[in-house]
Amino acid sequence: MAEIIRMPKMSDTMEEGVIAAWLKKVGDTVKPGDILAEVETDKATMELESYEEGVLLYIGVQEKDSVPVNGVIAIIGEKGEAYEHLLNGSSTAPAAAKTEEVKPEAKAAEPAKVEASAEKIDTSGINATVITMPKMSDTMQEGTIATWLKKVGDPVKSGEIIAEVETDKATMELESYEDGVLLYIGVEAGNSVAVDGVIAVIGEKGADYQTLLKAQQGGGKVSAPVEAKSEPAAEVKVAAPSTPVAPAPVAVAPAVGSDRLKASPLAKKIAEEKGVDIRLVSGSGEGGRIVKRDVETFVPAAAPVAASAPASAQSVAPVLGQESFREEKVSQMRKVIAKRLAESKFGAPHFYLTMEINMDKAIEARKSMNEISTVKISFNDLVIKAAAVALRQHPKVNSSWLGDKIRYNNHIHIGMAVAVEEGLLVPVIRFADSLSLSQISNQAKTLGAKAKNKELQPKDWEGNTFTISNLGMFGIDEFTAIINPPDACILAVGGIKETVIVKDGQMKIGNIMKVTLSCDHRVVDGAVGSAFLQTLKGLLEDPVRILI
Repeated sequence: MAEIIRMPKMSDTMEEGVIAAWLKKVGDTVKPGDILAEVETDKATMELESYEEGVLLYIGVQEKDSVPVNGVIAIIGEKGEAYEHLLNGSSTAPAAAKTEEVKPEAKAAEPAKVEASAEKIDTSGINATVITMPKMSDTMQEGTIATWLKKVGDPVKSGEIIAEVETDKATMELESYEDGVLLYIGVEAGNSVAVDGVIAVIGEKGADYQTLLKAQQGGGKVSAPVEAKSEPAAEVKVAAPSTPVAPAPVAVAPAVGSDRLKASPLAKKIAEEKGVDIRLVSGSGEGGRIVKRDVETFVPAAAPVAASAPASAQSVAPVLGQESFREEKVSQMRKVIAKRLAESKFGAPHFYLTMEINMDKAIEARKSMNEISTVKISFNDLVIKAAAVALRQHPKVNSSWLGDKIRYNNHIHIGMAVAVEEGLLVPVIRFADSLSLSQISNQAKTLGAKAKNKELQPKDWEGNTFTISNLGMFGIDEFTAIINPPDACILAVGGIKETVIVKDGQMKIGNIMKVTLSCDHRVVDGAVGSAFLQTLKGLLEDPVRILI
């Protein structure tokens, strides 16, 4: 009997998923445990595993298209089995018509909304297709065209990458599902477009795409002036670097003319960060697909392009006393950081409590523990453990503001702010109060490395009840941090500094660390926050108490 495969909920915040790649096609035999597809959320690419045995009868969602949680994405059953009745009443049935629009019978059975709106203008004789911005994550509202890999007039084949799109969490590839010629580019490289906005048209050479755009414009997704700007803007971008350095445009040519590259998004990201030309990497995955381990084990040859960098930099270096600047488009990650932190700063009434902590005994304890521990314990590990123990004694600090109610969490999940090149990520150490210092140290190192390598999975960043941000390693004495929603508090940790202290009427040198607790006054009052800091101070000044 045929079974419907629906989009699973892969994280507690997931509302929809994007099919990054289908690893099976209609007609393929499927066994339990086989990977059907790769699904992208806003922060990770995950595998969709089959729990059914049979033949893949139907695919309801194209690659790079999104589908809500519990939406129909495929049907598995016996070969030749009828499945159409299973789609009756399904909210994703129209998407199926779009997926299989090349089949006349599919068009008749499952009319799409796009076709209905296009009937206002007769486009039946136009052999071209409008390409719109797909929704690549559940938080994505717009995408930025990072690079066009094809230009107007270039032939395009199904499966070729036509552009790279920057979302709030990653740079992803935009793949063509049509054969033809790139007739129109609606968004310049570096500019943003809303989800479902028109970005290109692909069809046969000479097709009347203007009429097609007018039909599409009925939904308000395209503006005519963009077309006039697209080609001249491309000429300017090529001509500008060619003035001081003639070979500049040539450097882009290999990337544009390259064949379809089979590689996971993570492998491409790691290759970009390491400066590895991924076309030189041999893939060990299915069908020669390049995966993470292939890039990590690849030893790149010396890049000759690097030699020309100093000459290029020298030619554009500003003259002494000359004013200059450069502007960059805001990345999607930075946009989300700005939006969330602005909402927190201006939406939650912050107040701040600062306390000095004598770390003399903590320094001695850490030195003693590292002599026998298999994992090197850092001062940050000590702070995380002490904060977890203090939260157990002051549960009101371990809380969240939910508008009409306050949630007091019985579990303690501590978020650890990690700086990455594109912004800030907060992986979570779960049940930190029940972990040993060695376990906390091991998890902190593992999560920190995964954050920097873009390997975090949804379970790694979700569910924090309290956050710690430590800038002590950068020589910062003290600072205030913005609360990380939905937490009610965040602890900002400064560096340990030798300073003169007075003890028992005597002046002596002590090692002082300053911490500042940012509190949401809607949830935590000054007395509650102060009591938490007193407990934290006592634990760090006498670390043996952490173990009790």
